[in-house]
Formats: sequence, C-alpha cells, structure tokens
Amino acid sequence: MPSATKNVGIMLPRDLPVAEVLDFARKAEESGFDEIWVVEDLGYRGGIAQAASVLAVTSRVTVGVGILPAAVRNVAFAAMEIATLAQLHPGRIVVGIGHGMPGWLSSVGAWPQKPLTFLREYVVALRALLEGAQGPERGTYVDVEGLRLSETPDIVPPIVLGVRGPKSLAAVGEVADGVVLAEPAAPEYIAHALERIGEVETRVITYDLAVVADTTDAAQAIVRPALAVLAESDWRPHVLPLPYAEELLQLASDLPVDAFTRTLPTEWVTELTLSGTVEEVRAGIQRRHDAGATTVVFIPVGANPSTTIRDLAEAIPGRR
Repeated sequence: MPSATKNVGIMLPRDLPVAEVLDFARKAEESGFDEIWVVEDLGYRGGIAQAASVLAVTSRVTVGVGILPAAVRNVAFAAMEIATLAQLHPGRIVVGIGHGMPGWLSSVGAWPQKPLTFLREYVVALRALLEGAQGPERGTYVDVEGLRLSETPDIVPPIVLGVRGPKSLAAVGEVADGVVLAEPAAPEYIAHALERIGEVETRVITYDLAVVADTTDAAQAIVRPALAVLAESDWRPHVLPLPYAEELLQLASDLPVDAFTRTLPTEWVTELTLSGTVEEVRAGIQRRHDAGATTVVFIPVGANPSTTIRDLAEAIPGRR
C-alpha cells in the first residue's frame, strides 16, 4: 500500500561533467521538481558526497540517495554520515540502501554470501542507530551490538530499499520505509512489486528514462538507444509483469541490440519510458502514480541533460 504522496523528481546523471553538477541541482529546484536523486555506481561519484553537495546548494527539494550498497560501508560509519546530513538538513533526505550490482561488488571483494541476510541486518542496525537506540544484537554479518551514536537527527530520514527480487521486495514491508524501483518502472511492474511488498504503507520511488519533445517520434528517437538495457538479464524482473513480456524477450534474444531498440513498438516505448510530448509524459506520470508510485523520477536522456531540465519540468502535473 503506497503512501498518499505524489511527487515528481529528477535524477542527477552519474556522468554529468563535474562543473555542471551544482548548477543542475539549482536548476532542478528552481524548475519545480519535488526531489533530486543521486546515484552511486562503481567508478563514478560517491552517493553521500553528492547528496551533501546538493543539499548545500538547495533549500527546498528532498534529496534521495538511490542507492548505497550495504556491503561496502560499515553500518556504524554509514549511520554517522547519514545522521550528520539529517541534522544539517532536517526532513530533506531519503536514504536508499540495497544489495548493489553483484558484478560490481564481486569485483571489489564485497559481495556477501547471503545478500538478503546482510541487507536485513544492516537496515535494522542502521535504523536503530539513527533513532539513538543501542545497536541490536550481533548478527551473522553486522556487529554494532551496544553501540549508540552521540549525535542523532531530530527527524530520522526514511530508509528505502533498492531491490528487485521477490524475497527482497517482501523485506521492504518488514524492515524499510519504502522501495526504489529502477528503470523501466512501467505501471505493471509497480503493481507487481507492491503485491510482493504487502499491505503496508510504503514509499514507492520509480526511475524512468525521460525525454520531452514536440512530437512522440522526436522524443522516442532520443530515448530508444537507452532501452538497450532491456536486453540484459538484470532487467528481466522489470519486463516479466508486462503483457508482452514473452515477445519483448524474444526480440531481445533474436536481434542485435541496435536493431532491438529500433524495433520496439511505439506503444511499448511509451509505456517503458517517460518520453513524448508534454501531455504524453504527464499521462505516463499519472499512470505510475495510479499504479502506486509516490515519487516518479525522471532520468534525463540526451546529449546534454543540463539543458533539458526545464523541458522536462513542463511535464510536471499541475503546470500550465
């Protein structure tokens, strides 16, 4: 059961030139976005450092971190960093925690033998520390038993899980305040994820590739190449709830990637992205909100994301 909030956010691209990062955040706030989400992908920029910088140059927007891989930071030190951000910017941060990408974490020797056990223990301990309680009893992986932070925030930030699998989604309803659903987050996928989370009030943050243009064809010409990710096995959970999943997966298997993205029917691209005219993108946002998303996050697509912020903002519901 999602919460009643209906927001629209924008992702700070992981590879945005560093000279544009802070200006991007300012423009996003000025343009009316409710939230700005930063990502932590191996080899790019750190999530906590980005969140701190974005919070410092804005005054209104909520800043989400989606996601911090649990296994790469000791939970006590992660709690200290998060508590500091929440003290300095009360009520303005949402923290995403997840398994991380198995290949990336394995490459740095950080993939735990039992990822879900690790994640559950980590989130329970993180919440306790942020709330000023003693660390819980030692677990299989996490040991902060008896530890208590001296500096804790007045407003404990929501902790959301960036997960895909059915068991991990079930854990959202048990130990977290919500979920981050990576792209593509079509309405069927949102509904599918909520079924597995269960009947609890929860935040649902969804990511989607986004382009606003004068025509559907112009927008889809820009967004189609980015849908190459659908040909990768990691994205199967996003596709399986769709009524045309079998056909889509067959195309991905039969065709080279560039031919696959060109062949996707227009109506599929419309559902799998937030691309099209202002009216079409607004309709896509509404479908996601209706399916249970509480925050719909644009992933800007194009040669220069910094120049597209205001175009994307035109599609925020309620704007004229």
